[in-house]
Amino acid sequence: MNKTIQLLKQHDELKVIDEELDIYLEIPHLAYGEVKKKDGGKALLFTNVVDKKTGTKFDEDVFMNVFGSYKRCELLFGRTIESVADEITKLLHMKPPEGFSAKLSMVKDLFSLKNIFPKRLKGEGACQAIKYLKDDIDLYKLPVLTTWEQDGGPFITMAQVYTQSLNGELVNLGMYRLQVYDKKTLGMHWQIHKDSSHFFDQYQKAGKKMPVSIAIGGDPLYTWCATAPLPYGVNELLMYGLIKKQPARVVKSLTTPLYIPEDVDYVIEGWVDTEVLKIEGPFGDHTGYYTLEEPYPAMEVSAITTRKKPTYLATVVGKPPLEDKYMGWATGKIFFPLLKTTVPDLLDYHMPENAGFHNLILAKMQPLYKGHAKQFMHAFWGAGQMSFVKHAIFIDENGPKLENYEAFTSYILDRFSPKSLFISEGILDALDHSSPETLVGGKLGIDATVIQKIEAPSLLGDVKLLKEVKELIPDAVNLHQYMRRTKNPITVISVNKTKKVKEYFDALINLSPNIRIVVFIDEKNNDVYNSYMSIWRVTNNIDALRDIFISGLMVGIDGTNKNLLDGFEREWPDDVDCTLSVVESLKSKKLWDLDDDIYKKYKL
Repeated sequence: MNKTIQLLKQHDELKVIDEELDIYLEIPHLAYGEVKKKDGGKALLFTNVVDKKTGTKFDEDVFMNVFGSYKRCELLFGRTIESVADEITKLLHMKPPEGFSAKLSMVKDLFSLKNIFPKRLKGEGACQAIKYLKDDIDLYKLPVLTTWEQDGGPFITMAQVYTQSLNGELVNLGMYRLQVYDKKTLGMHWQIHKDSSHFFDQYQKAGKKMPVSIAIGGDPLYTWCATAPLPYGVNELLMYGLIKKQPARVVKSLTTPLYIPEDVDYVIEGWVDTEVLKIEGPFGDHTGYYTLEEPYPAMEVSAITTRKKPTYLATVVGKPPLEDKYMGWATGKIFFPLLKTTVPDLLDYHMPENAGFHNLILAKMQPLYKGHAKQFMHAFWGAGQMSFVKHAIFIDENGPKLENYEAFTSYILDRFSPKSLFISEGILDALDHSSPETLVGGKLGIDATVIQKIEAPSLLGDVKLLKEVKELIPDAVNLHQYMRRTKNPITVISVNKTKKVKEYFDALINLSPNIRIVVFIDEKNNDVYNSYMSIWRVTNNIDALRDIFISGLMVGIDGTNKNLLDGFEREWPDDVDCTLSVVESLKSKKLWDLDDDIYKKYKL
């Protein structure tokens, strides 16, 4: 990590915090505020790290918000993100060469591919300079952070998790949160759709323990590779070689058969008993909600090794925007060429960070025939990690840039009618909390490639409309109308809910000449004037099969928290919120310098 620290220092992308700070809430809260700043703030290096509960002072530094800006991403990649995407496009479209010069060019390109394969080294690596075995194993010697007050304990959040298939032929590198239960036990939060979970199934059927090696630190690109959406069985370290033009240098773990990069800062090795599950969580996750307690596999640690002077790499998750905004941007750009092999008429796509990525995708395509956009929706919902996307909006090639949200929204709303909606059912991310059952729920597609000709409504001002709404819905508290100049303005209404939202929607049908799209949110913890966080709330909270209502040209969306009023029998999780006493403490130390307006905007 020293090379990365020096690189970020040279480019004024690093802030060093020498003040004594606690691994319990203080360090992650400060990092959480930093990434909310314009352009992602700075990377943070904490040099005076303590655990106040036990009185422990750690020798190592804690390094956070490393990927938290577009500039830092490209510094860590060592090249532009577009150049990586162009290289993948070139490889995918490689054709037999014609002529001698073309053959020489192809030989050069193919020869460079030799560097993508990890290189196995003999002997030990720098990551194995210090060894802790048997009774010396103690996970509490690592400065593992507890990020949120309701978290079930400390969690490793920036891990490279190395696993292999039962026969050893396939390897996987993933990034999963890891709960520290005690000195020698870690929770493995790999969801059922992940490659490591598939490997786990193989070991479980064979009645064998599963080896796992976990790396922390080293080149940050290893960690990004762990998030890369590659096909099943493809070693994610191949991406490292492709990007860096040099192979990842790997060494064998001491107590498992797995290979890890020789220059990482920490390695935690161990074995998973496939017959034993432990309760994992809660954990304040990147959805901005706590994921609740559930049984997951656990690893018994067989060795911990480190560099001579390790640096502990961590990230913080919660409400957007987060570090994953920038990591996700790089992933989207780089893997666009691979996605086009499934949907060749796709021109561009974008996943807004305030929808938690998997909750919303915006896409531009070249529609060639009737129903083409619906075909795309099915393709997206059946393609690898894209299958977890809940909501997809498609525009044609004449539409504006997808990142221009104002123009994009106007374009959709001027072409939209209820006929544009397509509601289906499919798999959901395990972190999704909104659907009646886990892992399966409603999917919503909007086909804005076709113009639906309708007349604009007769609008009322917010004050007058709120008066009319309150007469029909006494539980209504406030409202605001967005995109009033379009044919389908959006009215956001906050309520103190005492009944099903469908009843509120039905009560408004008499106002259909004045409203088109109406979105209901809870009055508590929401602001009808905050569109960024309203999108976060609604895309998290809706299940399209249950929460979309249609009457003529009027569409309703129930973005409220669900409970028994809605027939919702699962537990609804709490928002991830900062602990105010911790924020005040950081302010008193003159470390918390986040503007109050930003604090309120992102509902921290």
